[in-house]
Amino acid sequence: MAEVLNCRGMKCPQPVLKISILANKISAGSTLEVHADCSSFPKDVDGWCKKTGKVLVSCVDQGGYHVAKIQF
Repeated sequence: MAEVLNCRGMKCPQPVLKISILANKISAGSTLEVHADCSSFPKDVDGWCKKTGKVLVSCVDQGGYHVAKIQF
């Protein structure tokens, strides 16, 4: 089961900073699901994953917020 991080209501770059902090506690092979409503979140989370070597499995618009799945 994926861990869920709710970042709705936070302005960028806060969601990516929260992911970075939590990343230290997530074991390899785990999945993190992040909910965020910041307009630049899809681009920001994609860049963070590329920079850190994590896999952005998906980032889907749920109508008002995005749900990103990150493989660690």
